[in-house]
Amino acid sequence: MWLQQKGAEICGIALEPPTRVNLFEDARVGQGMRSVIGDIRDTELVKQTFLEHRPEIVFHLAAQPLVRSSYEDPIGTYSTNVIGTASVLEAARKTDSVRAIIVVTTDKCYENQEWEWPYRESDRLGGYDPYSNSKACAELVVSAYRNSFFNPADYNRHGVAIASVRAGNVIGGGDWADDRLVPDIIRAFTERRPVRIRNPHAIRPWQHVLEPLQGYIRVAESLCEEGPANGEAWNFGPEQSDAQPVEWIVHQLAEVWGEGAQWELEDASQPHEAHILKLDWSKAQRRLSWHPTLGLGDALAMTVEWYRLKLMEHNMHEFTGKQIKSYEDHCNQTLASRIQESWPSGVQA
Repeated sequence: MWLQQKGAEICGIALEPPTRVNLFEDARVGQGMRSVIGDIRDTELVKQTFLEHRPEIVFHLAAQPLVRSSYEDPIGTYSTNVIGTASVLEAARKTDSVRAIIVVTTDKCYENQEWEWPYRESDRLGGYDPYSNSKACAELVVSAYRNSFFNPADYNRHGVAIASVRAGNVIGGGDWADDRLVPDIIRAFTERRPVRIRNPHAIRPWQHVLEPLQGYIRVAESLCEEGPANGEAWNFGPEQSDAQPVEWIVHQLAEVWGEGAQWELEDASQPHEAHILKLDWSKAQRRLSWHPTLGLGDALAMTVEWYRLKLMEHNMHEFTGKQIKSYEDHCNQTLASRIQESWPSGVQA
């Protein structure tokens, strides 16, 4: 929807929405674009769609994105996240219109040492569980395609720049996925029952989904304008103060929601998940002039507002568009303020 607001011509490939209630239908995301329902592991479908649409910029976000689901279906997780990524990159390689490729992986692709320090793009890849590890594997696929087919040294010949991007734990209106914190909380609150939490002390880098999306768009612009100079891995995370434990998020959402919202600890045994995870986004700030602009409190308020209006049967296509526009205006105002602050004393705008 953000790209459509910017005037881009869009074609998307995805499976059918995985939940009965979903953002794709709620916000009429397919309106004004070409939508292809299919599996990215279907290499012929992906190839034909690329050849027919002839994209200039490719955003690859399709994935099996849930940790616990990866324990239940590791083969499906690896085939989607690794082979699916290779399928998309191969289709891009065979389409001469492509100029820039942005592959979305995850902050969980790092070899987690359970330390306090935020991870940098140069830190070692790993991943304990099948999901996290499959995303580290996807990063290796990107690296192999960059070296073998989109090598920066041969950019004048192939004309393609490729980057991977890693975000924190994103939140925002319209997420209805099972086994994900905010949707689980919203479902429980709307049904007036306590939400069951499995890892209340786990610390994650929470951020509104529009924050990393702004970063992804910034990377795409950079690759188109400057070529392969920024064709690398990029972290997009929140301020370090917004890396908070799950319990803190639940308390904040319960307070914003009101109406007697409560939570309780899930007593069943759980598969391993990382206890602490933070991201260092200083490279994006230094080289792309990107930085988060929403505090976690504002991100939670925006998220709750979206769900409340959905329950009131509001026009969610219209409201989602307004949230995007409001966020973009906020970013522009923040940037202008930072430029003003950096000027010598006495200089007026």
